[in-house]
Amino acid sequence: MRVSVVIVSRHRPALLRRCLLGLTQQDMPGFEVVVVADPAGLAAAQGFSVKTVGFDQPNISAARNLGIAQAAGEVVAFIDDDSVPEPTWLSRLTAPFVDAQVIASTGFIRGRNGISFQWRAAWVDRKGDDIPMTVDGVTLLPSTPARAVKTQGTNCAFRRDVLAGAGGFDPAYRFFHDETDLNLRLAGQGLTAIVPDAQVHHGFAEGPNRRADRVPKTLQEIGASTAVFLRRHSGAATERDFAALIDRERYRALAHMVAGRIEPRDVSRLLASLRAGWAEGLVRTLSNPPALSSPLTAFLPFDGPAPRAGLVLWGWRHQAPTLAAQARAAVAQGRIVTLLLFTPDARPHWHGFGDDGVWRQTGGLFGAADRQEALFRLWRPNARAYHESARLSHLRATK
Repeated sequence: MRVSVVIVSRHRPALLRRCLLGLTQQDMPGFEVVVVADPAGLAAAQGFSVKTVGFDQPNISAARNLGIAQAAGEVVAFIDDDSVPEPTWLSRLTAPFVDAQVIASTGFIRGRNGISFQWRAAWVDRKGDDIPMTVDGVTLLPSTPARAVKTQGTNCAFRRDVLAGAGGFDPAYRFFHDETDLNLRLAGQGLTAIVPDAQVHHGFAEGPNRRADRVPKTLQEIGASTAVFLRRHSGAATERDFAALIDRERYRALAHMVAGRIEPRDVSRLLASLRAGWAEGLVRTLSNPPALSSPLTAFLPFDGPAPRAGLVLWGWRHQAPTLAAQARAAVAQGRIVTLLLFTPDARPHWHGFGDDGVWRQTGGLFGAADRQEALFRLWRPNARAYHESARLSHLRATK
């Protein structure tokens, strides 16, 4: 089974390059990568064996469809440019497709600290509301037009023939509800797999619609996409629906204001953009996206991915320069390297992937690295290093 990975990037070349570097460490060889990006992103992708498509418009659905058109794999996976996949991500995300009934899959997403989960699993209904669910291991579920398994755009995959037959993503959703709409449109065609250990780290980088701290710059596309979604899947976008949307977004904006991230006048400005977007969404043309074409280009394998040995290095934070040099040397030799840097206190831990290809975890020797753990626990340094290595071993090679 051949797999294509599509990445859409706009005005974030450094993050795109880091994402591509993370893909070189996948334990699944032989997949291809399609990058749809602005000129700076296309320049950042040079040096990687990828297909490229130029696109510099704020419409993620249209950009993804351009990527699908170039994708020659039987399965097409998606990841955002501000995300980095665990080395086992793609092999686990695509494994369920050996079952002919599976048409889509999705995994879990870790947030900016690299430890807490930003997203796990949920249904989504005709109103676009999420209904969280608990899964235990790989789970295959059917969807209906009233309630579908929700896939997340930075961690999902689809059978190409099913995806193309549905017209891919609807460009009426420029940002928001794009995957949700697709999930409901594909309902009844097969099963969706939820794969908890297919994990990516998502940083919420700054973009045209929100800042890096998740404060919205504008709510216009949320308003427009919500109106389009309700018209398509609920039959109408009503005043009651709009009132609920206004209440929800006002609450979020006020929370940002109370936290000191925005001023009172910003709350009014954001809600005005929401109203403008809603009005626009009420008149956007609704149409069934036309089927997408067969692949426009031949399959192009991505260089680098292969099963690799792992290495865990650990020490005190003041030893970081020496240990980092050792880590980079091991990466250059083809290892998956995890660097643990401790401080002699109980600081909570942070985990992430660097531009040098090294996975780093920093925090107090006695601090929590799993948010379910006690905030303080006595450890010997070597025992803590062994514990963290074992905790991570189901996601990447550690030896």
